[in-house]
Amino acid sequence: MPSALSRPDRPDRLAPGHYTAVRVPPEVAALASVPDTLAPGSPAKVGILDLAFAVRGGRTELVERYQKTPLQIMRPLWIDPELPGMSYVYLMATGGGIAQADRYRMDFRCGPGTQVHLTTQAATKVFRMEHDYASQRVHLTADPGAYVEYLPDPLIPFKDSRFYQRTEVTVAPDATVVIGDTLTAGRLARGERHDYRVLATDLHISRPDGTLLAIDTLRLAPGTGASGHGVVGPGVFAGHDHVASLFVVSDRAPATGIADTMHEALAGLGVLYGVSVLPRECGAWLRFLDDSPVRAAAAHTAAWHAVRRLLTGHPAPDLRKT
Repeated sequence: MPSALSRPDRPDRLAPGHYTAVRVPPEVAALASVPDTLAPGSPAKVGILDLAFAVRGGRTELVERYQKTPLQIMRPLWIDPELPGMSYVYLMATGGGIAQADRYRMDFRCGPGTQVHLTTQAATKVFRMEHDYASQRVHLTADPGAYVEYLPDPLIPFKDSRFYQRTEVTVAPDATVVIGDTLTAGRLARGERHDYRVLATDLHISRPDGTLLAIDTLRLAPGTGASGHGVVGPGVFAGHDHVASLFVVSDRAPATGIADTMHEALAGLGVLYGVSVLPRECGAWLRFLDDSPVRAAAAHTAAWHAVRRLLTGHPAPDLRKT
């Protein structure tokens, strides 16, 4: 694997400016400190994953890869009999979870006409923290004609964790991106329900020319808020244990058709949900709440499967996670 320093056409991936989060929300930035363990930028505290995909020989191939532990992947898989050229990539963290002062960055560059599915090997755990915070930057680019799905498993914040994630998605006008997330209130089996210190996420979706399509901002700080309800009141978890979202940016179907498809997929599943079209009619999105991890996972999968069939004409495969 070539060093980033030997590639003048690539950024210095080990420079702090590359992996350090920008525009950290004040709720998180206020917790910045020097840990009594390994500091930000130390060995094993910086995870980098930079992947580029291109069509080669009729299928999507991984043509560039840079990885730095604790982030890594194995080789891509082609497991879909309906879309045999689609590349499936499982993202992994060797440390088992995100710890204090960790700084992660992931870049996914999906070239023209590529078909890529990105997911995690398991749920992302954000460990307990006594100093500082952890952050993750995600940059996803879908070039013309690309079809990209980024569907990580749930994020589980442990007691006293502090975490910020910024996801920036750039979608060409005739590309498709399906991006989803699920957030759990904590380690529920241990009684850690909203015991994290602060959790913040930002999702920005735009065109290559900078035209903004959508912004989704989440700020969770238990025990705060003028209402006294903290993160369990209206507009957030509303007393439930799981909140999930799915954003679909595509011109393969009308925005109203995408919204109707997701609405029909969730009807009758027992979750509390809402669906709407995105600005500029560029697609649609949904968000739902529930108390059962099994039902939440089933609802998220049902919406993804319905969207996949609508936009590609094919069903989604069984990812066979354990």
